Amino acid sequence: MARGITQDQVNQAADTILAAGENPTVEKVRAALGTGSPNTITRMLDSWRSQLGKRLRQLSTLPDVPDPVGQAMVEVWRLAVEHAQRSAEAQLAKYRSTLEAERSALTQERQHWVARLETAETEAARANAAKDLAEHVCANLDGQLQDSHALRADILLQRDRLQSRYDQAAAQIQGLQAQLDEARSTLEAERERLAAHVRTTEDRAHQEVDRARQETKRWQQQYELAERTHQEAIRTQQTRHDAIVEHAQQSEKEMARQAGQIQALERAITAISSVASKKGGAKTGTRETAKRNPPKDAAARPATPRRSKKTSRTP
Repeated sequence: MARGITQDQVNQAADTILAAGENPTVEKVRAALGTGSPNTITRMLDSWRSQLGKRLRQLSTLPDVPDPVGQAMVEVWRLAVEHAQRSAEAQLAKYRSTLEAERSALTQERQHWVARLETAETEAARANAAKDLAEHVCANLDGQLQDSHALRADILLQRDRLQSRYDQAAAQIQGLQAQLDEARSTLEAERERLAAHVRTTEDRAHQEVDRARQETKRWQQQYELAERTHQEAIRTQQTRHDAIVEHAQQSEKEMARQAGQIQALERAITAISSVASKKGGAKTGTRETAKRNPPKDAAARPATPRRSKKTSRTP
């Protein structure tokens, strides 16, 4: 039964429609009441029609209504009831078919919504699982982010330390570069001095060779020995000079060991200078001794004209 609808309300609405000369139908009664279910109104209209004959018979027994009029009214009412009943049955069949179609549509819609609800529940479960996974991932990411912040701070600290060490190393490199430039200048001057000394030594050796050849053949062997000794000294000096140059080139690539290499080169240069000075002094003493004590064979032989013979210099 619909809410707020009673049998009396349906009876009054049907009586009003009937008094207006119309057939009370479910639609008219429902329109008059403004609410109500068609099935409920149909059932109440049937009850109203079942009571309508009794009410008409009561009217036909009234003293002021003639019998023919009462019978005519009963017949009219019977025809009206039959017509109303047929119309109500047709309307009821229509409403039943409509209701059945609506019920089928509602069933299908219910199945559709049930399927959608199941899908929604599945998606909700997946969403909850994804949410839990996302929360776990977020927690891991937060931890990794904190670790990355700490690592970044450590890297920045190490960078500052490395920058400080780099600045110190750059200052040391500049100092070593200045020392290297100074060592190059010293080596260049020493090399020129050694070259001049070598040239002077060669000139002296050649002069001694010329005098030895002009004086006697005996001195030829001594000269050749002296020449070999001299050439070996030149080669030794050249080798040491090449070693000095090679050390100078290595000092450009190895600035960290520049100070040690410079000291080694200075010691090598000092040794070369002392050896050259000693050899020069020894040869001068030998010439003076030969002049003071000439060989006896040379005094006995007549003097022969001296010939000037130059020897080739070793580059």
